[in-house]
Amino acid sequence: MALELKEHERLDDLQNGYGIIQNTEKFCFGIDAVLLSGFARVKPHERVLDLGCGTGIIPILLKAKTSGEHFTGLEIQPECVDMAMRSVAYNHLKEQIAIRQGDIKEASAMFGRASFDVVTSNPPYMIHSHGLENPNLPKAIARHEILCTLEDVIREASKVLKVKGRFYLIHRPFRLAEIMGLMMKYHLEPKRMQLVYPFVDREPNLVLLEGVLGGKSRIQVEKPLIVYEKPGVYTQDVLDIYASSNYENKSRE
Repeated sequence: MALELKEHERLDDLQNGYGIIQNTEKFCFGIDAVLLSGFARVKPHERVLDLGCGTGIIPILLKAKTSGEHFTGLEIQPECVDMAMRSVAYNHLKEQIAIRQGDIKEASAMFGRASFDVVTSNPPYMIHSHGLENPNLPKAIARHEILCTLEDVIREASKVLKVKGRFYLIHRPFRLAEIMGLMMKYHLEPKRMQLVYPFVDREPNLVLLEGVLGGKSRIQVEKPLIVYEKPGVYTQDVLDIYASSNYENKSRE
């Protein structure tokens, strides 16, 4: 379809047959979203909700690499919703992906309890008073808990998931104890965890987690994921994650 970009917008090629509209003056997606889409498992015919979808990157990546039945993105910022909806239309995915504007804190009221098989989220990492807040409001909302908290995300995920449904989260390791505590509070049993290191000799700066609603107590700690062999050069593990969403894989589904 013909695509008209607004000021400061660009169309990025995702190298999987799809494109995504982003605004260079706002918050563009990073490797976090790619890693989360690689960690999440979506089975055939499952329905997926992404909490805080931004410009729609995770629903589009999951559509490209899985056989899920339907993907919904929930986002509160109108400009992000607009870009996400136009990206969905550009990619001819209106039947498979729905973008809804709304507050994460009201997700269960919007969609109803036990309405999804899988929930994903790449939420703001910093508590409102932690770190340097970006004076650009859209970026600040994406990075700091201004409009929702970690507990809001985990609570609403537990409500909209079906029993034995799966929750996938990417976050910062310094909040791991808090994350685990909140997951247990809302009956999302941690089942898989993977720490992400920028380089092999650095401390981890990201953590990927899977929780199962009403699952039994047992967690699998996966091998560390190292992002860079050297500055600007991805490791083979990261290249494999990018390759898992390529067009050839999508066409074989």
